[in-house]
Amino acid sequence: MTSTIAHSLVHIDGSFCEGGGQILRNAVALSALLSKPISIPNVRHNRRPPGLRKQHEAGIILAAAICSAETEGVHLSSTSITFKPGKIELPKILTADPGTAGSTTLLLQVSLPCLLFSSSPTSPSQLTLHGGTNAIQAPQIDYTQHVFLPFMKRHFGLDIALNIIRRGYFPKGGGTVFCSVPSLTGALPPVTLTERGPVQLIRGEARVGGLPFIIAERMKNAACATLIAAAVSPTIIRIDAVRETQEGAFGSGGGILLFAETDNGCVIGGSSVSTKSRDPEEIGKEAAEELLRNLRHDGCVDEHLQDQIIIFIALAKGRSTIKTGPLTDHTITAIKIAEQMTGATFHLQQNPSGFVIISCDGIGYTPSP
Repeated sequence: MTSTIAHSLVHIDGSFCEGGGQILRNAVALSALLSKPISIPNVRHNRRPPGLRKQHEAGIILAAAICSAETEGVHLSSTSITFKPGKIELPKILTADPGTAGSTTLLLQVSLPCLLFSSSPTSPSQLTLHGGTNAIQAPQIDYTQHVFLPFMKRHFGLDIALNIIRRGYFPKGGGTVFCSVPSLTGALPPVTLTERGPVQLIRGEARVGGLPFIIAERMKNAACATLIAAAVSPTIIRIDAVRETQEGAFGSGGGILLFAETDNGCVIGGSSVSTKSRDPEEIGKEAAEELLRNLRHDGCVDEHLQDQIIIFIALAKGRSTIKTGPLTDHTITAIKIAEQMTGATFHLQQNPSGFVIISCDGIGYTPSP
């Protein structure tokens, strides 16, 4: 490595704030887009054990394939990586597989921003992602399908197709998801979202695979009971219980996603993943309580969406203004990485009642010819 390259590296502290995999995903995605080489020491410093897991390794390898990057230190348990991006040429047809129950949605998080921009019109890129679809410590694929992607379509005009080929439940994984990602030749528009509006409907699905249907029913009933006890009218609750076919799921497990739809087009989620050590009633109640907590703050996005959209409003052209609940460590981390990598500026207005107004002057990113 020449001294010129060494000095051009952007150094990102992997122990900052959240100190987990999100630093890797956001920094690597922005490195690929902006052609800025990065080094990250203290990888996943705040996790036990620290260092790369198979899921993170697979995500970085996927991003590297998109932008023809050179990498160093990308292997299991590594606590320091270097990522030197090349040119992104779309469309791409790629597959990623951590070989574990590592989350397919987190593989999508690192790769999606890299596939959104092209200097000339192209056909959509195609991603096949293997691993866990309903995993712990990650958004469930149902959340991506019913909350994240509708936000991307409504506010950025991105019609990203998602097809769940087979569900892979924690702890075995084995799921398969297919994504078709169209690209833009211009910049993303800014987002203004400060009025949530009244809740019109609460939808949801309690799902199991390889387990009796009654477990999904018990999750559903506990969620409904928790919502009704919190004065939600039963007439607006629409939660289904679903048991996957044998071909539709690998292994056994389950999860529940609830999402509230408002008359202003906001979608607020609450979810939980089942484990052998917890009763279905606990899972259903937990998802409902998460949804109620997010509704209580009167934000226009929930606690999981708020950090996922930071990278996109940083890249957008113009000022975005979004009302959220209290900021999570993931969101604070995402803002720090976005400011360091892009030069976008964020302004935070915290209200004593609990909500926060996030404003961002985005950089209006468009790809170089």
